[in-house]
Amino acid sequence: MLNLSSYTSEFKKNLTIAYPVMLGQLGHVLVGLADNLMVGKLGPAPLASVSLANGLMFLFLSLGIGFSFSITPLTAEADGEKDTEKGKTIFQHGLLLTFILGFIICGLLLISKSLLYYMKQPLEVVELAIPYYEVIAYSMIPVMIFQGFKQFADGLSLTKYAMQATIIANVINVGFNYVLIYGKFGFPQLGVVGSAYGTLISRFFMVAFMIYIVKNRKEFQPYLEKFSFKKIKKSVVKRIYNLGYPTALQMWFEVSLFASGIFIAGVIGTNAQAANQIALNLASMTFMIAIGLGVTATVRVGNQIGLKNYKELRRIGLSIFLLMILIDLLFAFGFIAFKNILPGYYVDNKEVIETAGVLLIIAGFFQLSDGIQVVVLGALRGLQDVKMPMLITFIAYWVIGFPICYYLGLHTELKAKGVWLGLLIALTASAVMLYIRFNILTKKLILEKNGLT
Repeated sequence: MLNLSSYTSEFKKNLTIAYPVMLGQLGHVLVGLADNLMVGKLGPAPLASVSLANGLMFLFLSLGIGFSFSITPLTAEADGEKDTEKGKTIFQHGLLLTFILGFIICGLLLISKSLLYYMKQPLEVVELAIPYYEVIAYSMIPVMIFQGFKQFADGLSLTKYAMQATIIANVINVGFNYVLIYGKFGFPQLGVVGSAYGTLISRFFMVAFMIYIVKNRKEFQPYLEKFSFKKIKKSVVKRIYNLGYPTALQMWFEVSLFASGIFIAGVIGTNAQAANQIALNLASMTFMIAIGLGVTATVRVGNQIGLKNYKELRRIGLSIFLLMILIDLLFAFGFIAFKNILPGYYVDNKEVIETAGVLLIIAGFFQLSDGIQVVVLGALRGLQDVKMPMLITFIAYWVIGFPICYYLGLHTELKAKGVWLGLLIALTASAVMLYIRFNILTKKLILEKNGLT
């Protein structure tokens, strides 16, 4: 008989680790919401331009962020083993690699900006997107440096500091957006590009905050003794790389699918793209909650890997999955219940509001699939199993999901609704296959430890 209390008893600890990540990530989305609300007041074309630029930008950034995720399970494993020297080595190498990646991603974005002209988007949207995109490209450098600090702190279960950095930076972002978009208090009226400058300034602040925290909080002091980038070891770089590149591709496969949805919506029309951006922005809020529990899964599973306690590992993983399901049921109800109200806060355009409302119904249904696939991926990352999940996500998103999005969006009357149905099917396929993978691996580990295989 299933003993639910063995899982629900872990909810408090799961949420203790997860809530700072949730709040930090939700802070990012709320700033995105504020950006969209502010830019949306300028009209559908400016809102669509931000959506277009961010879609292409995040295709590149997702690779960097995904790569940085490899730092967390390695740190969590070292923390579980109580091996400070090993943790320090991961910190040194991880921070150096994310620093380098920041410059690489910035350069790739600047080189690739002309791609915006070849995506069959309305010309007015592209011309508004280009200057915004150019400024956002430079913010990739502080973003990736911040990721180096954040993923290491997350691996130590010290998730609150990145949350604090994010929340304060977001307040700064909203403030600069307000004065630069609309030209308040003597600042120039920059429109869409003013939002990009606000983001750039706030991201440099995030790095400064994390440097201050790491240098001044006692929890980090053991990892700073004799800290030097001169002690770089090829074996450690290789280990981070072997975990990092499949994780980066996992994230890229999903992000690129959602980005393709933005581009397909743009081909359908400006109003369709604006509706897609509204629904995507709202769905992103719940996705960030899932990310918080995904990080928790990585950390707690990684700790148990260090302790070699595989039965406990499986129980903890399942407790996180159950918690995610309960939370997503609430979000699904909220999306469906308020589908006709929420879009009206973004734009005053009847067609956009009606289309976005239908998309929110579909988004409500894929809350469960989206949440489950995120937390199971986090648990598999804690197991340091990344290559098979990389293949699974490729199949789910690009072999199954994209053809459905493309066909239903451009070759049927469903249009934007068809794109979102494709996303729902892709997320469901990913969630099912990833859970099967977790189930097989954890049972195998338990049997091997008990000498039964």
